[in-house]
Amino acid sequence: QVQLIESGGGLVQAGDSLRLSCAASGGLFSTYTMGWFRQAPGKQRDFVAAISWGGSSTYYADSVKGRFTISRDNAKNTVYLQMNSLKPEDTAVYYCAADLHGWSRTRVVVPDGYDDWGQGTQVTVSS
Repeated sequence: QVQLIESGGGLVQAGDSLRLSCAASGGLFSTYTMGWFRQAPGKQRDFVAAISWGGSSTYYADSVKGRFTISRDNAKNTVYLQMNSLKPEDTAVYYCAADLHGWSRTRVVVPDGYDDWGQGTQVTVSS
């Protein structure tokens, strides 16, 4: 089992930027596909972005494409989500997740495709 701890959330204004981090421990981080999801109050958990084990493949939800960038540093066992041009509709709890079974474009976009989850970090964007 992989332990995941997110950080970097906060309260920002529309148009600002934030960088979320997710530190992993307890597994072979460099072999995992990593993903970011978000969940607003009363809504389902939605896919945001994913990155393959080596970083060569990434995938984004249409709602964040061009504004958010996912990256990873396997030497630090950490995955990042750089969020630029934030909008009020980006307000949510952001979760990172680990998929221990390789890269699959169909699997990375659904919560059931992941094996381990962090506790989440709140991002609030005011208008």
